[in-house]
Amino acid sequence: MSPLRMIFLALAIWGAIHPMYYFITWFNQNGYDIMAMVDAWHVNAAASGLVWDLTIAAVTLTVWIIAEVAVRRNWLALIAIPATFCIGVSCGLPLYLLRTAPVK
Repeated sequence: MSPLRMIFLALAIWGAIHPMYYFITWFNQNGYDIMAMVDAWHVNAAASGLVWDLTIAAVTLTVWIIAEVAVRRNWLALIAIPATFCIGVSCGLPLYLLRTAPVK
């Protein structure tokens, strides 16, 4: 595996584990209510701005992935879409880049 692919793999793993720690901590403290979490994301203008920034980045990444898959037929790269929306852009983006990075 090339050094670049190893870096993307490490970032995808970190992007999956680190945010999930905070989400799980929040759920354990506040109950497993998704709408309460969404409300917490919009507690102030700064938090709302960050949520919208990440939402736009996630949609942009999804469009990019679909466009690239349509051309290159790299179907395995589609796994980055559910990773992006179920975990976060911090996991989906490096996972997608891992699937498309040069092997050598």
